[in-house]
Formats: sequence, structure tokens, C-alpha cells
Amino acid sequence: MTALLAIDLGTEGARVAVFDADGRVLGTGEHGYPTRYPRPGWAEQDPDDWWRAIVVAARTALTTAGDPEVTGVGLATTASTVVMLDEAGRPLRPAILWMDSRAGAESDLTAGTGHEVLRYAGGADAVEWLVPKAMWLARNEPETYGSAARIVEAVDYLTWRLTGTWTGSRMNACCKANHVARGEGYPAGLYELLGVPDLAKKLPPVVLPVGAPAGEVTREASAELGLRGRPVVAVGGIDAHMSLLATGGLSPGRLSMVCGTSNAFVAEIEDPVFTPAIWGPYPDALRDGFWLVEGGQVSAGAVLRWVCEDILGGTRERLPELLAEAEGVHPGEHGLVVLDYFMGNRTPLRDPRLRGAVLGLTLGTTPAQLYRAAVEGVAYGTRQVLDSFLDAGVPVEDIYVSGGIRRNPLWLRVTADVLGRPLRLVAGDNLTLRACAVIAAAVTDEHPDLAAAAAAFTPVTTLIEPSPADAYDEGYALYRQATEATRDLAHALSGGRR
Repeated sequence: MTALLAIDLGTEGARVAVFDADGRVLGTGEHGYPTRYPRPGWAEQDPDDWWRAIVVAARTALTTAGDPEVTGVGLATTASTVVMLDEAGRPLRPAILWMDSRAGAESDLTAGTGHEVLRYAGGADAVEWLVPKAMWLARNEPETYGSAARIVEAVDYLTWRLTGTWTGSRMNACCKANHVARGEGYPAGLYELLGVPDLAKKLPPVVLPVGAPAGEVTREASAELGLRGRPVVAVGGIDAHMSLLATGGLSPGRLSMVCGTSNAFVAEIEDPVFTPAIWGPYPDALRDGFWLVEGGQVSAGAVLRWVCEDILGGTRERLPELLAEAEGVHPGEHGLVVLDYFMGNRTPLRDPRLRGAVLGLTLGTTPAQLYRAAVEGVAYGTRQVLDSFLDAGVPVEDIYVSGGIRRNPLWLRVTADVLGRPLRLVAGDNLTLRACAVIAAAVTDEHPDLAAAAAAFTPVTTLIEPSPADAYDEGYALYRQATEATRDLAHALSGGRR
């Protein structure tokens, strides 16, 4: 029996699954790694920790699956997690994580250039993206920047660890480095305006579309992972964006909502929309001739974890008890408003200097009320993003939901109720792992092309119907009002300038 290996490098750990050609999961494994927060708004990880976690998770998955022969490997990672490497591919410093907001001033500079390529980014590069982070390094750690032979996305680093080739993902290059496949590629003129004229030379020299073959797994990597033979590695991409491949097809009107530590919203459209409230439209980021748009919340499940573990002193094992207590709190009766901007706002506000808040606390506020309000606050942030898509004219017919939200029934139900729309909850494995299996299948002889592979890997879903509640409309209005009322204060507390 032959199999496909799917690798998903997330914020908290690596997840690996083994699939057969029909989309059935044969084995899984996962292993975590730490995140360090050296300063407020900063977040870093050790790239070597990623590889160690992948090795552990892959060996577990393969053993569970019965050690099948793997013919294709697909991978996805968080986007905008940036690695600086020397000529030998060794990290020069910790990777700067996607949620890191240190490059706010550099992001502002991109908006002031007026460069035409930025129309595909909503007018500016967001604080999370690779280019502002590279600019920050050049300005604040010039020795590291100058010594870096490569400055790449995490997915490109892992492709190199697997194949020994510097092959960039067109998805990441387009969405996070202003690469335009229909134009000049990397925009050298923009990089020069931004003070990093040599950046293009540090990026992957070869850029290929998602699902293209990047090369075979090296003998060294194959031995470490416990693989038999040297399977082909497919060019991967961004975890949330890739999830579209695993919704059972690539029909217009599908929105993939990956809800975990952060929330990401991705859709592929036939005609571009241009608005600063949405990231994109990215030409050919996933498929030729189509446009990808994205939005999201920097902090989502992370806010709920913070309330449960850091503030209330609970554990993940106690979460079911807390959920049961919070279920008994009716919408709005807690008298609280929670703002989810703990690490800033991704879209539609594009404001890395916003900060989280809990308003309305009294000495009688209970842990269950606080947790319930936090769930509602995260859901209001979700509605704010969805509204921006609809206002821009992005067609949204079916919403596919995956990620950690499936383990939190309160969060899931409140999200459906706040949105007032049914959600298609993906059962079992997450969409990203399934999408990785899709691209792994595309580089083998299992399916004729990417679209056929996507259709073959249709997931099982459960329809979550919303229950109407006027209190949520009132709560959402208060959420928007509180955002405006605390904006200047949040900027002052974060050290920002407005």
C-alpha cells in the first residue's frame, strides 16, 4: 500500500497525518514547541524546534499507519513566520512569528510609497508580513540582515529541509512578499523604496505554484523522518489558504474559516475586489486565473486560553466544567464587553496597536460570566471580518469551519449565532492536513490534477444551524462602539503613534 504524508506546522506544534489515496486517515502524530515573547507584541520560535517536532510527529504517524510506503509529501505552515539563515541554511536568530507586531512603523512606510503593486495588498503591507519584518531587521539588526543569505517563510524553510532546494511557494510569495506572477515577480523597485534593495536576492530564487513538485526528499531527511524511499515533495503554502483545497472542490462562494489560536478567513474569487478592509486580492495565489482574498483575527482561541488558564488559573482538563458553567449564562446578561485585539487587529481595521480589553467588570463578575463574554467578544470579531467580506462584494454561500473551535462547543455555537449563518463544521482531521494530502496526491499519479485531487478529498461535515438572539446584535453594536472608544488609549498603551 502506498500513502501520502501531510505536514502542518502550526503556532503551537507540528501535526502530521498519513492518508491513503482515497482520503482516509491511516495515522496521525503531533508534537509541540515553545513560543517566546521577549517584549510586548513580539513572538519568536526556534526553527530547529520545528524540525524536531516534525520528526517526532511523522514517526508517530507512520508507525500508527503501519509504516506504509509514502509516495508524496505535502506541507503547510503559518504564514508570515520569517526565518533568517546563513549560507548553510542555519538560523541566525529565532524566527519572527506571524503574530509579532514589532514592524508597525515599517508597515506604515509601505503605505506611503504609493507603489502600484500594493493595490494587490489593500494598499499596504500588513505588520505581520515578510517585507515589513525584513525592513525591521535591516533597520534594527543590520548585522543579522547583512549576514542573512536567505530570508524566507517557514514553508520555504521546510521545503529546503526536506528537499535541499530553495523553492518558494507562489502563494506565500504573492500574499506576503508582493510577488506578482503576472508581472515582474519580486518587485525590486518597491524593495528599493523601502530600504531593502537586496531583499529579492535573499528570497527563494525559484517560485512555483502550490502543488508543483519541489523535488524528492533527501536521503538524510528521509532517514530522520522514518520514510522508506524518497517521495516527491509538493510545493506547499499557507495553512488557512490551503484549506480551500479540502472543502470538496473549488467552487465560487466557498469561505474557509480556520478557527484556532487565530482566525483566518480565505476565499477564492473570479473577479478582484479592492478594499483596504481585506488583504488581497492576490492574483494566481492558489490557481491560475483566480484571485485569493483573506482576512482574520490575530487573537481568537488564544484569548479564550488566556482567560481560562492565565486569568482564571484553570487547566485544559477543567475546560469542560468551565464551558458547562458558561453555557448557563444567557447572552448579554453578564454586562461585559471583551475586545479581542490582544495582539492588534488584522482585518478589517489593519491596526497592530489596538489592544484587548474587558469592560463592565464588577465585584460580582463570575469566572463563567467572564469566559462567556470572551467567547462572545471573539465571535463579534469574527462577524466584523465576515461583514467586511460581504460589504466588499465577496460572494459567501457556504462557510466551512475547521480548527480548534471544533473542540469548544460553546465557541462554535456562539459563532454561528452571532454570524446568523449556518456553518459547515469539518469532522475529524483539520482541513489543512487534508489539503496537504491533496497536493501530495497531485504530485503523484493518484489524480490527474489539483482540482481532481481536491474533489477526491471531500471532508465529512456537520451543519451547525444558528439560533437567533437579539442580544447578540446589541452586543456586536457595543463591541464596535467600544473599539472606537478605546482606540486612542490602546495606541497610547501600546506605545504607538497616531
